[in-house]
Amino acid sequence: MKKLIMYTGGIETLMYFTLQMGKTFERLGYEIFYYDLRDEAGCIKKLKRFVRPGETISVGFNYNGCSGEEFLYDKNNKHLFDELGVPMINTVVDHPMYYHKFEPYLPADYIQLSIDTEHEDYIKRFFPEIKRGPFLPLAGSLICEDGLIPTYDERPVDVVFAGNYNPPEIHEPVIKRNGPEYEKFYRDLIDDIIAHTDLTMTEAIEKHIKESFPDEYSEESLKETFPYMIMIDLYIRHYFRAEVVKTLVDAGVKVDVYGKGWECLKVKHPENLIAHDNTDSRTCLKKMCEAKVSLNVMPWFKHGAHDRVFSSMLNGAVCVTDKSSYLTSELKNDEEVLFYDLEDLNSLPDMVKEILSDKNRWNKIQKQAYEKSIASHTWEQRAITIHKELLSKY
Repeated sequence: MKKLIMYTGGIETLMYFTLQMGKTFERLGYEIFYYDLRDEAGCIKKLKRFVRPGETISVGFNYNGCSGEEFLYDKNNKHLFDELGVPMINTVVDHPMYYHKFEPYLPADYIQLSIDTEHEDYIKRFFPEIKRGPFLPLAGSLICEDGLIPTYDERPVDVVFAGNYNPPEIHEPVIKRNGPEYEKFYRDLIDDIIAHTDLTMTEAIEKHIKESFPDEYSEESLKETFPYMIMIDLYIRHYFRAEVVKTLVDAGVKVDVYGKGWECLKVKHPENLIAHDNTDSRTCLKKMCEAKVSLNVMPWFKHGAHDRVFSSMLNGAVCVTDKSSYLTSELKNDEEVLFYDLEDLNSLPDMVKEILSDKNRWNKIQKQAYEKSIASHTWEQRAITIHKELLSKY
């Protein structure tokens, strides 16, 4: 395979990842066609001319190119890639329950990659017919390409967090829509996850469905129910995002947040919550270069990573993050990262204040974190993994 189809024009962060991987693929000798999802009509003829059967493969994220796009399917929903003999590799960066609806659109020669081993187990269990590739954790992006990482004294910002905030109460209409029995189910499920933060989303949802509706429980009904639980994932994600930021700002730590919705967060000390407009990936990375500490709250990837972790490390900010089994196996606490516990947020402010006030310790962690991430956790390395383990074997 020497010709790749990749996708632009969709979610901005995924396009940013795509372009970084694309540069690596080009260095490895691949010719790339970027299919612009905003201009399918203008791309489709060029795409057909680009494809050479037996030498072309599609590499994308989150079902780009296989989610019912107008120009890639015929009237019977048969994918153009089946006709042209183009295999597809798709990396899914959220829990798979978000994407059941796309399963009918998959081309015949399709491989799915997961960024969390919980997600991998979910696909294996509920969609065994889908061929799976290697575990591919999210990676970081380096903005200081000249290698000149700003020093402690060159960073005017104490703490930065890049990510949107949606108040959990926006989900109240969904929680209440089916009456008291379902409302209790939802609230019990949410309370259980908040109290037991080691539970994966799959484990928690299955546990409560089995307990609350034992007569309706089956493997097939469980599979059908998961897409209706997306609200739970979003609720928990933003609940803890708010709790972590609020804990810091109310303890006197200034936090610069970049993303939508932070004006909705109610805190005791709003002077410490410095909200900025939502922005693009490159600007978020620049802000990491300006901060001494980059905060991460995992989006419930209990056996994977988030790109914020490795991007923080690559751009010289000390990353303060909650844990996952993958992160704790890959990174050394107090040497390459600082881990906090979601069930013990009271200890978080002192952790952050201590690292902000200890320049020598900060320098040590920052240096080791950069070395670790540049060696193992860039999108260049992820592209090389796809090249070695998949593309070179076709």
